[in-house]
Amino acid sequence: AQSALSAGERIFGLINEKPAVDNPEGTPDFPPLQGDIEFREVHFHYVENNPVLENFNLKIRAGESIALVGPTGEGKSTLANLVARFYEPVRGEILIDGIDYQSCNQESLRRQMGIMLQTPHVFAGSIRDNIRYGAPHSDDAAIERVLAQIGARHFSSRLEDEVGADGGNLSTGEKQIIGFARVLLRDPRIIIMDEATSSVDVLAEQAIQAGIKKMVEGRTAIIIAHRLSTVKDCDRILVIKGGRILEAGSHNELMAQKGHYFSLYTRQSREVAV
Repeated sequence: AQSALSAGERIFGLINEKPAVDNPEGTPDFPPLQGDIEFREVHFHYVENNPVLENFNLKIRAGESIALVGPTGEGKSTLANLVARFYEPVRGEILIDGIDYQSCNQESLRRQMGIMLQTPHVFAGSIRDNIRYGAPHSDDAAIERVLAQIGARHFSSRLEDEVGADGGNLSTGEKQIIGFARVLLRDPRIIIMDEATSSVDVLAEQAIQAGIKKMVEGRTAIIIAHRLSTVKDCDRILVIKGGRILEAGSHNELMAQKGHYFSLYTRQSREVAV
């Protein structure tokens, strides 16, 4: 009885928690997105007097794929979290298609956005149910189509398989394939991938790399990756350090500069070769 009471307190405490990011009543919905994103003089901190971003400016064109690379803890995931409006700027503006996103309903923004994390969550049930979680009316043909796009056609014969509690019957790489398919099935205009291929082994990564490239075509994509081989084909690669953009350009342009990106890429290439 005491265990149940303490569990109930935690449950009701969570239910009664007021979200830090909320919509005033009557906030309008976002119109259908094109995918332009702009950070305009953005300041942000998690702890006061310890800024993560200061006077940060960045423009991402609709349909452009952007890679954020650099050391851990330098602000890459913060940028992605701000775009998804899990947090809001302390000062400055973030514009989506020229609209300050704080002036519109956040649910209408997230309905048009897909987010893939390092370890996607799967629910007890079949692979089919997990893939169509965000698009429950999708049929098997649509599921098979997105699986083929990401190079996971072999999953089509396993749609009835049970994933088990917390995905206990699947490897981490298989969970990530479900995460890719789940997002793609919703056809989002903006895609955020935060270390989404980190648990896929190198051979599996090569098999799905072409599928990921197709997945981001025509969509605005923000890709955070430590494994730089996964972002070579992005339109722009940004090296982030201390909440600032140190370098920006395509893979070939940054390699020619022989700066921070060149050092990171060559070091990783040597480690893979060994």
